[in-house]
Amino acid sequence: MLTPRPLTDSLSVAPQIEEADFAQAKALGFRTIINNRPDGEEPGQLTSARGAELAKEAGLDYVYLPVNQSNLGPQTAAAFAEALANLPGPVLAHCRSGTRSTILWSLGAAANGTPVNEIIEAAGRQGYDLSPYAGALESLARG
Repeated sequence: MLTPRPLTDSLSVAPQIEEADFAQAKALGFRTIINNRPDGEEPGQLTSARGAELAKEAGLDYVYLPVNQSNLGPQTAAAFAEALANLPGPVLAHCRSGTRSTILWSLGAAANGTPVNEIIEAAGRQGYDLSPYAGALESLARG
């Protein structure tokens, strides 16, 4: 069952989505899906290729931007922010739990001037604790 967690009016995050969730995402008004989960991370997870097919069938845009510990940083956050800026919203981003998608959003939001306390509060309302990242987010906010 799809459980979108809104971070902003135009972005929600979710844990791993399943095949039936694409039609539900469309019915909920989402226009783009961003998949932040690398293929093969867990046996049986939906592949990015299948996700792209399902998104197309549902009339959704689809972006595969896999994130892991080795590439979670400013470059990936910039690519995520660019996708948010250029693709039709609202957007649903997902990974295993939604945490990596939330961190990507937070890095881009801080770099674009969103106050860090607002970022941490928005994530916290959806069950994501970004307080350990406060220092990094403050550094990005200062430029």
